[in-house]
Amino acid sequence: MASLRMVLEKPWIWSFVGALVVWLATVAFTGGYGAGGMVTAALSLAVFTVIVGVGQMFVITLGPGNVDLSLPANIGLASAVAMKVMGGSDSMIVVGLLAALACGAAIGAINYLLIWALRIPPIIATLSASFIIQSVDISYGRGLQIKPPPGFADFTNWQVLGIPVLAMLTVVFTIGAALALQRMIYGRSVLAIGQNIRAAWLAGVHVGRIRFLTYTLCGALGGIDGALLAGYFRGANVDIGNEYLLASIAVVVIGGTSVAGGKANVPGVWGAGLFLVLLLTMLNTFGVSAGVRLVLTGLIIVGVITAAGGEKAVR
Repeated sequence: MASLRMVLEKPWIWSFVGALVVWLATVAFTGGYGAGGMVTAALSLAVFTVIVGVGQMFVITLGPGNVDLSLPANIGLASAVAMKVMGGSDSMIVVGLLAALACGAAIGAINYLLIWALRIPPIIATLSASFIIQSVDISYGRGLQIKPPPGFADFTNWQVLGIPVLAMLTVVFTIGAALALQRMIYGRSVLAIGQNIRAAWLAGVHVGRIRFLTYTLCGALGGIDGALLAGYFRGANVDIGNEYLLASIAVVVIGGTSVAGGKANVPGVWGAGLFLVLLLTMLNTFGVSAGVRLVLTGLIIVGVITAAGGEKAVR
């Protein structure tokens, strides 16, 4: 009983519980039809939210006001860059992925430089940057008809025993992110800044450098996510990252990370990502109209974020 209580006290467990409840409700409605396929599809689609969610988690952990609203535009531009560099050739896959990674990292670095140089809130800086990035993407990627290399498209859709390989690799990545957060100086510095930025500075933490690295990391993850999305959906698209604006924030908060900063939760990002995908699947299965789906999904996300917003960090 004590061990069960300890598990239930973990903030990340509730995102997985929510995902399980939604899955069971959908399976009950369909009479068990497509239960396994639903899990496979959820894993396949949750991967992309988890990748950008981890980047957003590190940024939000820096403390109140820290958020990256340029991720959708970043993803769109990086997807176009990756496809153009790859040019449909399997031999250029690695180069294309590196180009997308560099593109995203540059966007993240510029985001922080805007925050630092202009002394404006991150929400304003990253939102303003997103408009510029989107304009560049429209000019660069509009009408881009280049398909991903066959090998890359196959890789992003590859499954082993019904489990997407991309999901397996993302699990390894998130384990690395959790270890970095808890065991590395960088991760502990992010947590310290989020808990009390002045105390962290007095303790010798290079606050500016850590914030710069964090925004750059978030941008880089957005870039690689754009490339993977383009491979999965068989092509780049200016609007390919639009749904990840709210989703990248929602999975962080639903997963147990504090919006007040200083407290991050990597496993919860996975649970929240699966929950959101399965929630949409359930609403589709129930025959709910598109408008009602958006309203219900938005209400659930806003409700959780509002409830989590009551938690305050020590300043």
